[in-house]
Amino acid sequence: MAIKNYFSDFGKAVTKGDLFVKLSLLWMGAGYARRKQYVKAALMTIFEIAVILFTFQFAVQYVPKFGSLGTITPVRTFNIDTMKNEFNDYDNSFQILLFSLFSFVVWIVAFFVWISNTVNAYKLQMMEEAGEHIKTFKEDLISYKEEKFHITLLALPVLGIVIFTVIPILLLILVAFTNYDQNHMPPSGLFSWVGFSNFISLFGGGGLTVSFGYAFVRVLGWTLVWALFATFTTYIGGILLSLLLNSKKTRVPKLWRTLFIATIAVPQFVSLLLVRNFFANGGIVNAICANIGLTDFLRNIGLVSTSYIPFLSAPGWAHVMIILINIWIGVPYQMLIATGVLMNLPTEQLESARVDGAKPFQIFRKITMPYMLFVTGPALVTDFVKNINNFNVIYLLTENVYTTTNQMMANSQAKEVDLLVTWLFRLTQDYYNYKMASVIGIMVFIICAVFTLIAFNSMIKGDKEGTYQ
Repeated sequence: MAIKNYFSDFGKAVTKGDLFVKLSLLWMGAGYARRKQYVKAALMTIFEIAVILFTFQFAVQYVPKFGSLGTITPVRTFNIDTMKNEFNDYDNSFQILLFSLFSFVVWIVAFFVWISNTVNAYKLQMMEEAGEHIKTFKEDLISYKEEKFHITLLALPVLGIVIFTVIPILLLILVAFTNYDQNHMPPSGLFSWVGFSNFISLFGGGGLTVSFGYAFVRVLGWTLVWALFATFTTYIGGILLSLLLNSKKTRVPKLWRTLFIATIAVPQFVSLLLVRNFFANGGIVNAICANIGLTDFLRNIGLVSTSYIPFLSAPGWAHVMIILINIWIGVPYQMLIATGVLMNLPTEQLESARVDGAKPFQIFRKITMPYMLFVTGPALVTDFVKNINNFNVIYLLTENVYTTTNQMMANSQAKEVDLLVTWLFRLTQDYYNYKMASVIGIMVFIICAVFTLIAFNSMIKGDKEGTYQ
């Protein structure tokens, strides 16, 4: 409805506006100049000139080539006159894609500014005809410090979002429809549009790329399993640990709380690298297990086929160990959050439940846990999405330790312990397969967006807040 009204106002301004309003369609400062707002007229004129110069001095170099992403490859020739190797005026596909996208964003912004400028010129005409006071430029500036201060505050963040978030996301989407990889690497080579072929490959398309479909299903499955266990094990563990430390039966709770908080003080990557060395094939944990006979016992019952326990180097073992190590890292942080929330737990409800004869577990299930979910629900959703993209834990624990023996996984540069985000990183950092990495990035975005929308819509249904008033 808002978009419809926006364009409806523009249509009304064009049809009912006076000569200067209509002239604003060509000269953006005309409407302001007619109403003696000369500073605004000058600013809009400068903006219009800047867009025109941008178009003819910059955009025309790239936008016409957007359809092909370039056709001229680099050719090196030896110049006898200068006695130097020189290159021709070749195309760079990535520059064409990036600068064309930037040009489109600038034009879209300019288009909406053009529409808003025309509507504002018509509003000034209506104010003039009604005999209302038209603000001077100085008065407008004052309004942006007072009643319109929210616009002033949001201007810079919105600009930052457009430049550092919107444009990169759009670039990611565009790259997914190209063949940008190590065989088509600018500036030495060109890449081009390939339509939906990369998406077909990711979802099990035929040919040599069938391994990507095979790997995607397994990596996606593990990503969701990991996110589920990593989120809820630390969440429940943090609540239980907080209840335990706050129990009157626990002795020296401050000491225990300090010991758990100490794990947060140590940088996570340091802890993970140390733990990786502890559980390596030749690490101290394997040495202890061998000395106490645990390794031989596991080999005798068929759980291990090597002279060591492959804690982080074999499927199954690595998956379980990653989840367990994450519990050790994540529970103290959740304990702090749970402690703060439990301090505000409605005591009246707890006392009423005890008077009615409720058992501790019943109180936890009927009062404590629902209250925790109500207060920390949004954070829980955020943690789930964060764990889908939890690069540090997976990469630091398994890099240079885990090597896949599955040829189908290896063909797609994936490992059984990879999350979508670590697979994406490896495709770009090690194999320069930007096209498939972009497709995977889009899938990660879709999964996170859909889950977040469903979860938050479910949370805000009903009057849940009234329950705890």
